Amino acid sequence: MDIIRRPFRYSYDNVVFVLLGLNIVVFVAIQLFRDIPLVFYLAMNPVLVTTRGWVWQFITYMFVHSPGNITHILFNMLALFIFGRQVEQQMGSREFLLYYFVTGALAGVFSFFVYVFTGNVWVFLMGASGAMFAVQLAFATFFPSSVIYIWGILPVKAPVMVLGFSVLSVVFMATGAAGNVAHITHLAGFAFGWLYFVIRFGINPWRAMRR
Repeated sequence: MDIIRRPFRYSYDNVVFVLLGLNIVVFVAIQLFRDIPLVFYLAMNPVLVTTRGWVWQFITYMFVHSPGNITHILFNMLALFIFGRQVEQQMGSREFLLYYFVTGALAGVFSFFVYVFTGNVWVFLMGASGAMFAVQLAFATFFPSSVIYIWGILPVKAPVMVLGFSVLSVVFMATGAAGNVAHITHLAGFAFGWLYFVIRFGINPWRAMRR
């Protein structure tokens, strides 16, 4: 347990801006080099993972966003910029990177097994939303009194926003609404972020958010 909870030496290196840059570069490259099927190689597809062993897709899918859909990458990057910077400052850059990639990758792995079990094997999973749900959970855990203005108008406490988004994902998944959105990946990112706090930090996010 001491090894699991041994902290990194604190440093703040603005890795959020590196992640922002990588997402933007991949998005632009997909638009410019349409003859090269980058989505095919980078987005997570259960068939390609199982038949060709392309396990890197559990990481790279987080940097791929829907081609031609500017809102997909815009909202994810806006959330990363707003919440990620403060979470990185609180955790330190090394811890933040570990948290980001562990929660995002595990959300992809969990989604992979769900897709295989349900027979939905031709889906191409893409987007940083799984990791972003984990980042928003971290923000609400560290800063439970913070107020977020949704659409710049509606003020809500950070825990209410995070839990509300998670409930909406459950509702959408159960009803089939917004079927092209990977709600299972969102919820998996949230769940693995929760487990990370319990295992790595010994913090119960629910108790922290109730402060």
